[in-house]
Amino acid sequence: MLRSMTGFGAAAGEAPAGAAVRVEVRSVNHRHLALKLRLPEALAALEPEVEARVRARCERGSISLNASLEGGRDGAVARVDRRAARALKLELEALAGELGLAPELSLDTLATLPGVLVAASGEPAAEDLAGAFLARVEEALEALLAMRAREGEALAVDLRRHAAALREFVTRIGTRMPLVQAAHKAALERRIQELVGARLSLQPADLAREVALLCDKLDVSEELARLASHLDQLDGLLSKGGRVGRQLDFLVQELLREVNTIGSKCSDAEAAHLVVEAKTNVERLREQVQNIE
Repeated sequence: MLRSMTGFGAAAGEAPAGAAVRVEVRSVNHRHLALKLRLPEALAALEPEVEARVRARCERGSISLNASLEGGRDGAVARVDRRAARALKLELEALAGELGLAPELSLDTLATLPGVLVAASGEPAAEDLAGAFLARVEEALEALLAMRAREGEALAVDLRRHAAALREFVTRIGTRMPLVQAAHKAALERRIQELVGARLSLQPADLAREVALLCDKLDVSEELARLASHLDQLDGLLSKGGRVGRQLDFLVQELLREVNTIGSKCSDAEAAHLVVEAKTNVERLREQVQNIE
């Protein structure tokens, strides 16, 4: 099963001492795995464990995990660290003097500075919250992966549709190019006869050599064979599923290379139109593959 890199998951539940924890995980496409974790101070020590769990479940994507913690034991209040408050006030007043600024420091402002308000000892400790919090992390990740899997199924359907269009291109261009070669051969022979006329005798071997060179320039059989092979590999990866985004990205680049080469050999209007359609389908494949893990 393919997995998209776009998804969302959330989980909420009770924690010890009447607290409540909520975890939200969002993911969008990214070349590699990029993590952004936002945890409340009481859970900051668990950040390495959370990161390890995300990395174990996701290989690519830009992933943001936000956690919130509310409530606690009834009657628990914050404590003011008076020593920290006095030290911060003195430092800020000294800085204001150095910069020539009027010190305008209110109690409300001071209370918001880090370290001034300290959690009451009655609130649950990080080790008490760890079990409930990590369980919510797992639930949110499961919801994220489920959504990414659903998105991946939709992407697989779309990728197969564009791959089928490219297979039709292989068939149609394979049928068209021999006709183009024959038309160019006939035109070349007529042009040579017009130029040479009855004055000179053109050796059959010379004409055959020129025709062979022309046909070689218009031959796309090798490109079509490689194109068909790449499409077989693409079908195999779609059936295999899993984390195949990078492999699919490489295959799409190769598909575009072969289509461009075929286009450079086409001097026929109908064939050129088919090449434009093929490039459109390859571009749509490329856009969709960017979203696959």
